Amino acid sequence: MDTRLLTTFTTLARTGGFTAAAAELHLAQSTVTVHIRTLERDLGVRLFDRLPTGALLTDTGRRLLERAEEVLDAEARLRAGCDATGAVAGRVVVGSPESLCASRLPGVIAALRTSHPEVDVHLYAAGTAACVEGLRSGRLDLALLLEEETEFPDVTVEPVAREPLALVAAPQHPLAARSRAATWAELAEESFFLLEEGCSYSDALARRLLDVPGGRPRLTRFGSVDAARNCVAAGLGLTLLPLTTVREELDRGRLARVGGPRFPDVAVRLARHRRRWAAPAAREVAQALVRYLGN
Repeated sequence: MDTRLLTTFTTLARTGGFTAAAAELHLAQSTVTVHIRTLERDLGVRLFDRLPTGALLTDTGRRLLERAEEVLDAEARLRAGCDATGAVAGRVVVGSPESLCASRLPGVIAALRTSHPEVDVHLYAAGTAACVEGLRSGRLDLALLLEEETEFPDVTVEPVAREPLALVAAPQHPLAARSRAATWAELAEESFFLLEEGCSYSDALARRLLDVPGGRPRLTRFGSVDAARNCVAAGLGLTLLPLTTVREELDRGRLARVGGPRFPDVAVRLARHRRRWAAPAAREVAQALVRYLGN
C-alpha cells in the first residue's frame, strides 16, 4: 500500500476538510480526492461521509485511523534508521499556551537553532484541551501544559518548571496605589481581563471571584496576552498573568503589581503521546525544553 494515501487519510481526518488537507499537504484538492477514493477502493470500505460542512469519518474510518497512524509511525522509524549521517533534522510542532509562546519559548528556539540548525520548530498557541487533541491527532509532536493536575490515558506528562503569577493593574489603579492588600471581596467588585477559557489559572481565578457572596466581578476573556495586558495598562481593570509576560511592563512602570491573595506558581508540564513514536528531532526538542525551562 502506498503510504502517501495513509498520510492523506490521516490529514483529512484531522483537518475535516479537503481544502484544508490539500493546503497542509501542499497538494491540489483534486489530488486529495483521488487519494481518498483510491484508498477506499483498495480497502473496500467508505472512510468519510462527504458533507456540506466537510469530511466526517465513518465508524469504519475511525476504527482504521489508529492503525493508519501506527503504519506511518513505523515508516518514520524505518526512514530514521536508514539515515546514515545520524543527523538530527526535521519539523517539530510544539503546542503551548500563548503566554509561554510569547515569553519563554523564543529563547529555547534560538538555542536550538544554534545547536541543531536542521531542526525546524513550529509553535502552535493553544490551551490544554487543544494541545491534548493535537497530540492525539498527530498535528502536534509535543505540548506544554500549564496545569497542576493532568490525567489523560493516552498522553504522558512530566513537570519541567513552575511559572510565578502576577496580579497587575495600571499604576494609577486604586488597588495598585495603596499598601494594604486587596481582599477577595474587594477584587470581586473589579473588572478583570483574563485569558480565554481553558487557561487553568485564569479559570481558577474566575471561579474564585464568582464564588464571593454578593460579588459582581466583570470578566472579559481574551485569547491573547497582549490584548489582556494592554487593556489593563490602559487603566480598565486587572489581570493575572505569568510574571515573565509582564516583567518588562513592570520595569517600565506601565504596570504595577497589586497586593492581594497569594496565587501559587503554576506547573509547566511537557506532554507527549503515549504510543506514538518520537522522531530524533522531537526528542532533541523535548530535551531542550526540559533543559532550558527548568533553569
